[in-house]
Amino acid sequence: MLIDFHTHCFPDKIAQKAIEKLSDASGGLIYHTDGTVSGLLDSMQRHNTDASVVLNIATNAHQQKSVNDFAAAINDEQKVFAFGSVFPDSEDALEELERIKDLGLKGVKLHPDYQGFDVDDPKMKPIYKKISSLGLITVFHAGFDYGFAPPYGATPEKMAKALLWFDSPVIAAHWGGINCGQGVLSHLCGKDIYFDTSFGYSMMPKYYAEKILEKHGTDKMLFGTDTPWHTAEMEMRLLHNLKLSDSDMEKITHLNAEKLLFSGEPLNNN
Repeated sequence: MLIDFHTHCFPDKIAQKAIEKLSDASGGLIYHTDGTVSGLLDSMQRHNTDASVVLNIATNAHQQKSVNDFAAAINDEQKVFAFGSVFPDSEDALEELERIKDLGLKGVKLHPDYQGFDVDDPKMKPIYKKISSLGLITVFHAGFDYGFAPPYGATPEKMAKALLWFDSPVIAAHWGGINCGQGVLSHLCGKDIYFDTSFGYSMMPKYYAEKILEKHGTDKMLFGTDTPWHTAEMEMRLLHNLKLSDSDMEKITHLNAEKLLFSGEPLNNN
């Protein structure tokens, strides 16, 4: 069983433009799908992935409704679990969080650099409290982003402060923060926070991956790829190189995800 907790796709009519723009902004990153839902499903089939969490991002206030409508439309809770998003500076962000819950979505994605905020900014506290009251999962882009110049909005130090305002599950993507291995060890490991493994292959030094797993354990680690930028095969190469036990691999590849998505009940994709 393999559940990918970090993927992206877009409506068919904008997928090509969106993926090319993102690739260009990040220095020409190679994309491994065409950015569509069908492209994601094809990739899942090729890489023996049973289910994927699709993380959508509202990059302005006007996008909120359409982004979340798209998430609801593709959210089948079998192959695809789509998360919604709110734009923090939107006047109706709190109301839109309620609509995300009503749409049956299990979580939200927030990207400080695309959305223009620091995760520990006090203005975010009402949003975090609302997310917590609704029992939604929050996934943060964490660490550096190659499409932006520093400073970055979700460094480990900032994430540690933001955690104090949550009472529902929080996930710091990319092993807790791209290019932030020492900061993750110093400020996040051992806290009540999940990390996903997305974009780790060739980016997360083996030394830091081993130290993070040693200090944080595997109960709050989630397999992720950041499709279309990395594939399941790429991320599994990193995990296999870490010489994890079978039980730890099971936790990372699906058991921890099932706990979050189904309160521990196994996914049935037969």
